Amino acid sequence: MSKATSMQEPRLKLTRIFDAPRELVFKVWTEPRHVLHWWGPKDFTAPFCTIDLRVGGFFHYCMRSPDGRDFWSKGVFREIVVPEKLVTSMWFSDKDGNFLKPTDYGIGSDFPTEMHDKITFDVHKGNKTKFALHRDTPISISKRYMEDQGWGQSLDKFAGELVRASK
Repeated sequence: MSKATSMQEPRLKLTRIFDAPRELVFKVWTEPRHVLHWWGPKDFTAPFCTIDLRVGGFFHYCMRSPDGRDFWSKGVFREIVVPEKLVTSMWFSDKDGNFLKPTDYGIGSDFPTEMHDKITFDVHKGNKTKFALHRDTPISISKRYMEDQGWGQSLDKFAGELVRASK
């Protein structure tokens, strides 16, 4: 591990305040019918999503770029505290869920082969939710591959799905 990606380097952390109750935010994060509307950066679509929401259960997503290229990922739930917290591990996959290296998708060899996330949903000022995603990817790598921007755009779409789901 280089000095640029040492364990002391800050990791990716995204936080948002959503004007929605925690139970709804958790539901929109974990139900495929909602994930299909928000997964992926701006102008990407999500044509496939399965979620087995239990410890040891898998999730398998596809995001499609505007030019039609599919990027698959798969992961496993390590910890679930409904509606407070999720701990997951995620990696790139093919459409059948088989493990792929980031380089198989044209991403540099310094990008992690497995990402570990802790996602929290905290009640904030009454009926709002403070959402936080902590990923173990060093921030320099996250920025190099615009992962931070992609997540930011996904969370913008997520906010829109919250509005749709609350109606």
